[in-house]
Amino acid sequence: MVKPVWTHSGLGQIWVTRLYPGQDLKDEIENWVQEHGIMAGCVVSAVGSLSIAAIRFAGSSRQWNEGGDWELVSLQGTLGSEGVHLHISVADKEGQVFGGHLMQGSTIRTTMELVFMEFNNLNFCRVEDSQTGFKELKVVSE
Repeated sequence: MVKPVWTHSGLGQIWVTRLYPGQDLKDEIENWVQEHGIMAGCVVSAVGSLSIAAIRFAGSSRQWNEGGDWELVSLQGTLGSEGVHLHISVADKEGQVFGGHLMQGSTIRTTMELVFMEFNNLNFCRVEDSQTGFKELKVVSE
């Protein structure tokens, strides 16, 4: 399997890469965050396709895994040292769209072009929120 090449632009903290067939989209993003010590960032742009879409729908604990020719419609979310929070929408060949939380198992079909923004002097932490019962975003200025 070809390892992705992550590059750093001279304009600041803009990162661009391409993923390849067979790679797991969420795993690759999480690995990149850890490998580069990203404390705070976001997905700026994502274009590509999946052969397996692995999504957790809103309000459900069940993971939906569906094979096919999926076109990425959107990928957005926050990246931090304590984890990533990513939402995805994919469309099938009929244009029907499915979306929710990106899960492990979402496999690149032909390509995935990704652009990330890293923020200086911020840390995106995850802290337990008694109101929601989930670990929610806490932005810390460094």
